[in-house]
Amino acid sequence: MFPDSTPAHRPVEPQAGVLVHSRAERELAVGQWLLLAAPDTGRARTEWSRTGIALLACGALFAAVRLSARLVHAASGTDDEQRIDDFLAEALHGGPAFVDLHIQRYYALVPRSTADRKEWRGCPYDAHAECLEPGSFLGVPSPIQISPSLGRSRWCVPMDGPGDLCGPESVYQLVTYGRYRLAEQGEADR
Repeated sequence: MFPDSTPAHRPVEPQAGVLVHSRAERELAVGQWLLLAAPDTGRARTEWSRTGIALLACGALFAAVRLSARLVHAASGTDDEQRIDDFLAEALHGGPAFVDLHIQRYYALVPRSTADRKEWRGCPYDAHAECLEPGSFLGVPSPIQISPSLGRSRWCVPMDGPGDLCGPESVYQLVTYGRYRLAEQGEADR
């Protein structure tokens, strides 16, 4: 054993019959899965390699809930990127979320049926949260875009595997809490 290791930092021995995949293997699998939502897979791959962002369609594999930065900052109680990432990982139970730093919007990837749920269906446009309709296009960062210093968009909570999405209830609770915190601050309708 390593003398300076704490229980949380000790190497983990794989259990018999348990597959262990490296982060690179998971990123590759996630990338292949996400590319299934691209209208042109080759073009999407090129976009990821050139700009780090590819245009993908909502509705077939996933939907997305777009969240304002103000809502996420209010809910998390901070504007520190690492603390926001940690908050989102906990609030979304490890479900995937990314941020577009240029337009200050966060996106939580959810099951495609989420847009049909009563919480999102028929709601007027909300400046702080909106479930994108099937057929909407979304600029999704490459699975390797996880560093705050890389590009315009990055994963706050990377996808752990293909099809691993946020639970709609977790996203709705995050939105409700963020709206509550904004109302406390007198900013709900700005």
